[in-house]
Amino acid sequence: MITASHNPPIFNGFKLKSYYGGSSDPETCKAVENFIDRSPIRAVKFDDAVRAGKISIHDVRPAHFAALKKLVDFNLIAKSKLRFAHDALFGVGAGCFEQLLAGTTCKVTTLNARHDVLFGGINPEPIEKNYGPSQKFLRKHPHDICLVTDGDADRVGGMDGHGNALTTHQVICLLLHHLIVNRKGRGRVVKALTTTSMVDKMCAAYGLPLVETGVGFKYICAEMLKGNVLLGAEESGGIGFSGHIPERDGILAGLMLLELLATERESVNKLLMRLEKQFGPHRYGRIDTRFPLEKRSALMDFLKKNPPEKLLRSPLSGMKTFDGVKFVAEDSSWLMLRGSGTEPILRIYAEAKSDADVRKLLGFGIKLARSRMLN
Repeated sequence: MITASHNPPIFNGFKLKSYYGGSSDPETCKAVENFIDRSPIRAVKFDDAVRAGKISIHDVRPAHFAALKKLVDFNLIAKSKLRFAHDALFGVGAGCFEQLLAGTTCKVTTLNARHDVLFGGINPEPIEKNYGPSQKFLRKHPHDICLVTDGDADRVGGMDGHGNALTTHQVICLLLHHLIVNRKGRGRVVKALTTTSMVDKMCAAYGLPLVETGVGFKYICAEMLKGNVLLGAEESGGIGFSGHIPERDGILAGLMLLELLATERESVNKLLMRLEKQFGPHRYGRIDTRFPLEKRSALMDFLKKNPPEKLLRSPLSGMKTFDGVKFVAEDSSWLMLRGSGTEPILRIYAEAKSDADVRKLLGFGIKLARSRMLN
């Protein structure tokens, strides 16, 4: 694939996918990278390459859509009369839901559907800071839900029908609830370690094994290839499903959310309130900040050797260090610092029972980072 995904357009580059439809393993990537600079770059005009058979043009959407319709109860969605919006963030997902649901009782409104290689001046990531114009539209024109996909449509976020942002964590928990309760699904649940601890509580309540991986869907893909995975999910909105390719798919995740609404006939906000009543409130925040690359390793070493005794009012119960450093408190709140794998920035993540506590934890994380920046 050639894409910048959710990153700035100047990050446009190659993603390698293997025969199974998911991220290639590190050995395959390394083997491909070994070809870099071995031969001089040659340029061929696009039309000439097509005529020579070097490039073939094929629309894969019909086959993709046919596969998706088999993975959900498409007839239930088709009869649901759902009125939903889709914010495509100027990405390739634009028009997909309209095509999928053409001729059904659903009414689809696509927002930010214009083909724009600069994505309207944003990084096409499904997070609230990119939702402004769509939020204004939804406040004037309410829908049942608004689905949001990123630039290459492999990740999903959302808003309620009135433009209030849903976190990717809420989306993940809604889908996990649907798979377990409505679909009676069983199997392992795989999550990246920056994903909400509500997933942990749901797995414990329903007796499902939970596997926690490093950040990056390639790690979740590796677990999915082993089999018996009900759901794989990461904080950025990448979600993979059993019976599909071992890869995230924002269009399938969106259809699953529509199936949930068609099944329960409740608003997304009522469904979230029910989850919070059962598993408690979970609030989340993330800050991305510039941090010198040459000091990143020293920061991680310092954090590993000097963990705090508690996070706010709760004693520390554990620390995870296989991808950055994550401090976990006894009340299930947590704080994590890790360097981005694709950008020269430090990410600081936090989850707690209230927005105020999340802000305090993020502030503490910034304080920890700055203390090492000066050394």
